[in-house]
Amino acid sequence: MTLKRGEIISCGPADKQFGEVQFETSCKEKQLFNLAVKLLHSFEYDEAEKVFAEIIDKEPGAAMAYWGIAMSNFHPLWSPPAEAELKKGARACEIAQSIDDKTKREALYIDAIASFYKDWDQLDHRSRCLNFEKGMERVYKEYPRDIEVAAFYALSLDASADPSDKSFANQKKAGSI
Repeated sequence: MTLKRGEIISCGPADKQFGEVQFETSCKEKQLFNLAVKLLHSFEYDEAEKVFAEIIDKEPGAAMAYWGIAMSNFHPLWSPPAEAELKKGARACEIAQSIDDKTKREALYIDAIASFYKDWDQLDHRSRCLNFEKGMERVYKEYPRDIEVAAFYALSLDASADPSDKSFANQKKAGSI
């Protein structure tokens, strides 16, 4: 699996410009992991992948770093991922799921994104987004007070919203979380 690598491209110090994140993880590279999640939240997917790749280089057994690679290639509010991104995301999920050293919460996160990539070559984008939403709903029901879980669940609701729904039910639900 070829990962994006290199220096983060940003207009200022990346560790200062993207707000605060305290993502609970068993990953030892917590500062780098939080930076990568900040970049995900800021829709800086290429830059996030670079940081998750750096974590993998330092800690190859960090299952959540592979989750991050999968999330970086999903970009849920943009156009659907290209075939190469789908292949990379699916492979990252396989690796993450094969790593035993992860918490229950981490396994739920990984299963949620893996549900997006499962059968990517047979399911349409919206169906995969609905799978991701259901997966994130499971994580949210288990950890309703976790701010990061709430943010990613809200994102999944926006990503799976039916464009023809003029009641904006998913978007309103996401906004209420």
